[in-house]
Amino acid sequence: MLTVLTVYPLTEKSTHRQLRGRWSQHLLAILGIELRTRGVAVQPSCMLVANHISWLDIFVINAIAPSAFVSKAEVRAWPLIGWLAAKNETVFLRRGSRGHAKIVNAEIGALLDAGRNVALFPEGTTTDGSHVLHFHAALLQPAIESGHAIQPMAISYHHPDGSPSRAAAYDGDLTLGQCIANIIATQGLVAGLHVGASLDSQGVHRRELANAAREAIMGATGIAEGKPEQAGADEGSGLEQPATIT
Repeated sequence: MLTVLTVYPLTEKSTHRQLRGRWSQHLLAILGIELRTRGVAVQPSCMLVANHISWLDIFVINAIAPSAFVSKAEVRAWPLIGWLAAKNETVFLRRGSRGHAKIVNAEIGALLDAGRNVALFPEGTTTDGSHVLHFHAALLQPAIESGHAIQPMAISYHHPDGSPSRAAAYDGDLTLGQCIANIIATQGLVAGLHVGASLDSQGVHRRELANAAREAIMGATGIAEGKPEQAGADEGSGLEQPATIT
């Protein structure tokens, strides 16, 4: 809060991103989490799409590639968190509104055109990390409309010996306090981030692009498919499907 109040007004946005990356790295360290990355470098002007397991996912991505995140609009009203999110380039999506979707599409496109990365979780909710749910393809429309690539990111949490860990999972009826307690109680928790090769969006239907990103994430982590959803879930235009950061 002090950094946003005192440093942000006096510095450029590039400095804000550096501070956010450093803060994310420190947060992971404070929680005793080791970040291990593999794959290729994060490309500028790409939409980053990742599977969603925990509230920690945001800091895992920001630790290596400080990005603008897409969040449900309700987060903006949350005390403190909503204010901090707004000050850190979060794009707020009002679900179910086609008119607002066009505004959000343009906002995301402008960020990508400016060389920024925009990150989102196309599953629209969290899992325990054992599977990947259906991707809402409509969320990828801004990248297609602005001609920017998609870069898949596979997130996993495991023990030092490589076995999967549910400690970071923030799903079901688990409260934030319980999730934090699980993380603190787990010794040697490792956050894995595999950055895949970027996927060209030009001339590709958003469903094909969503499927390709999802397959890349599942292949990188070796995790399975989630329950299939209705085929018509992506129909419509714009960002009318849910997107969450937690």
